[in-house]
Amino acid sequence: MTRPNVEDQSLGELVAAATGNVQKLVRAELELAKLELKADAKKAAIGGGLFAIAGLIAGVIVILMSISFAYMLVGLGMWHWAAFATVSGLYLLLAAVLIFIGWLRIRKIDGARRTRQTLQDGVKMLKRSRDH
Repeated sequence: MTRPNVEDQSLGELVAAATGNVQKLVRAELELAKLELKADAKKAAIGGGLFAIAGLIAGVIVILMSISFAYMLVGLGMWHWAAFATVSGLYLLLAAVLIFIGWLRIRKIDGARRTRQTLQDGVKMLKRSRDH
């Protein structure tokens, strides 16, 4: 099919052709974005699953190392109950330190202060422009 000469087309026909081409381009870009996001989501899911398995293994390792540490203390002459209580106390201390650090970090959250301010400024500006 031959394309008509550009000089023979009216302005309306040229605009319609350009609009159609832009629409096709936008559809093609959206389709490409969907395909890329689908592939990325699959990669992220696999990576997340592997991280979860690694976390589970790390948890088991921490438990086994804790038991080993407690038995090492028993081997050094500590009573069984005291060795396991010592290991538990160390974890309690670690948890308390982590909670304190987390609490300090959460206290610093300002709740999108700058965004709230710019939104309020925008609303004030719109109200002023509407009143004039």
